Amino acid sequence: MAEADPIQSIKASGPRYFNRELSWLNFNQRVLEEASNPAHPLLERLRFLSISGNNLDEFFMVRVAGLKGQQLQDVDLRSVDGLTPAQQLAAIGEHADALMAGQQAVWLELDRQLRGNGVTVISEHDPLPEEDELWLRSHFLSQVFPILTPQALDPAHPFPFIPNKGLSLFFGIVRETDKEPVQELVILPGTVPRFVRLPGDNARYMALETEIRRYSNLLFPGFAVKESVLFRILRDSDIELEEEAEDLVRYYRSAIKERRRGRIIRLENESGHAPAMEELLQAMTQGHEAMSVDIDGFVGIGDLDALVDEDRPDLKFTAFAPRFPERIREYGGDCFAAIRAKDIVVHHPYEAFDVVVAFLKQAASDPDVVAIKQTLYRAGKQSAVIRALIDAAEAGKSVTAVVELKARFDEEQNLLWASALERAGVQVVYGFVDWKTHAKISMVVRREGTEFRTYCHFGTGNYHPVTARIYTDLSFFTADPRAGRDAAAVFNYITGYVEPKAMELLAMSPLTLRQRLVDLVDAEIAHTRAGRTAQLWAKMNSLVDPAIIEKLYEASNAGVEIDLIVRGICCLRPGVPGMSENIRVKSVVGRFLEHSRIWAFGNGKALPNNGARVFISSADWMPRNFDRRVEYMLPIENPTVHDQVLDQVLVANLLDNEQSWALDSDGTYRRFETGEKPFNLHTYFMTNPSLSGRGAALRNSDAVPKLSLQRRR
Repeated sequence: MAEADPIQSIKASGPRYFNRELSWLNFNQRVLEEASNPAHPLLERLRFLSISGNNLDEFFMVRVAGLKGQQLQDVDLRSVDGLTPAQQLAAIGEHADALMAGQQAVWLELDRQLRGNGVTVISEHDPLPEEDELWLRSHFLSQVFPILTPQALDPAHPFPFIPNKGLSLFFGIVRETDKEPVQELVILPGTVPRFVRLPGDNARYMALETEIRRYSNLLFPGFAVKESVLFRILRDSDIELEEEAEDLVRYYRSAIKERRRGRIIRLENESGHAPAMEELLQAMTQGHEAMSVDIDGFVGIGDLDALVDEDRPDLKFTAFAPRFPERIREYGGDCFAAIRAKDIVVHHPYEAFDVVVAFLKQAASDPDVVAIKQTLYRAGKQSAVIRALIDAAEAGKSVTAVVELKARFDEEQNLLWASALERAGVQVVYGFVDWKTHAKISMVVRREGTEFRTYCHFGTGNYHPVTARIYTDLSFFTADPRAGRDAAAVFNYITGYVEPKAMELLAMSPLTLRQRLVDLVDAEIAHTRAGRTAQLWAKMNSLVDPAIIEKLYEASNAGVEIDLIVRGICCLRPGVPGMSENIRVKSVVGRFLEHSRIWAFGNGKALPNNGARVFISSADWMPRNFDRRVEYMLPIENPTVHDQVLDQVLVANLLDNEQSWALDSDGTYRRFETGEKPFNLHTYFMTNPSLSGRGAALRNSDAVPKLSLQRRR
């Protein structure tokens, strides 16, 4: 009698994957939980609350918009867990409404505590001293009133266009002379800040809609206001690239404008409105089939981030100044000399992103540098990286910049940077029409004597000086000729579609990265079947790819011990007997956003060990990263860098129990218990030196504390 197929038996026993969208909502719930964490200062808790709000906005504008489009077009494309678009939208609506209710509850509590600490958001009916009333009235008349355009809603006035994320006030008013009711719409101008700060030492803020309501008699003289309701819309903001687009730049310039007029996806309005308001909202969204929610509280929770800028260091995290790598200082600030001596890894934000900028600035000013090639996915608005590339081009060097136009919500900024670079003489390339260039690579070619040497930077994060202060990422610098040749091959593939026949160090999406990863997992399976220890550690932002998840299930069934640190979406279902019982998944959410992608394979021994195979990458484990993006995966061979990435970064992430959540087999996340040995990985890295960038400074100081990992069962 033939043996039953164990994989088919598992598939028949229940769902093998968690839904991607619901997993993301779970992640945003963890972000919201940090807003209630008493270990965080009050304004930092408010920051987490606003992040959860902005995250949810983007989720609706992109992910939900995509599902809604599938539903409206009768596309029966099921998720990996078997749900139709309609089923997913129903589940999302339920979970998102609960999440928003939680946000309002958190805001009520934070508002109460902030008031107790001298930070007040003034409500419409709060009494104010006469001098404050006079100041506010003057502010309204001079700064707000001239910009407002009330519009009557009647057959003679068509409903006006409201931009994405636009806030509007509906007023039900009555003319005092003849008691005639009138409906008015006031779109809040996006050019005016959501909050105005009143003069004085005490932090007192008033929301724009509160100010308008407070002085509505000045806006509608001769009318009595009977009702006012604030509402907000979210529109489809994804840009779908048309295959026949002949000019990518022109297409994106047009698409960015069209995005502002996308289909209404979400309608949020204050609860308790009258039937007339309900009719108005239905008329406004007719044909859009938008999801609607009544909010009992603050509409547009993400806008509360404006209050975080208040100068109250006592209500924020203790200021942290990142270290500049001592290895660079030992060489008198000469980045090339330091990298030429030995590979170096820089751990952001604990070590300054300034070193990446210094690397490019030195390349721009060095007369021996002949060429610079750089990928740009997100560079920020005030980018020193762009300035360095412009300086290099103006100095006569050959400079190539791969600017990714498809970086969502950064398309417009990237178009501006591309224009500035082209004006300076930089060769700007936009990569592939169908794929995003997501790899973070910089290479500098320098004349040294009679030969040329290539210096490379490989990053797990973007060349973005602002996010580099709050995202944990790795910057790897090397002068290894193999890495230089591989980097050149990647750029040639992007700029000239020249597919590399073989690479010496790197694996690259969409060509070889997926198979390289599968081969590494298969090697661990072979180790355990040969009776050797088999282990896999991996850190990433998202785990979605079904084929890779199946490979991990196979490894678990073979006896490979797997620990995954997945900050956000995780579709893998851990801890299921006969399927994933040897897989553990945790998520770290804290002061910094865990963003680095690091993978380690035991290679026949327990992790960590000197012979482990360690890799850094720009890719998460998602279909898009393997199949529709240009990504890289790089082995770490230098012993010191190997120790830092494996024994420091990965071990610290696994040890953390103060800001970590464990994923259970039923899809719920539970916060770790600190027990007798609390460990916060962010605090550890803020207070302890790294290994790679310290050089002689490390030898002349106390050793880095040795981290020891006790296995979780």
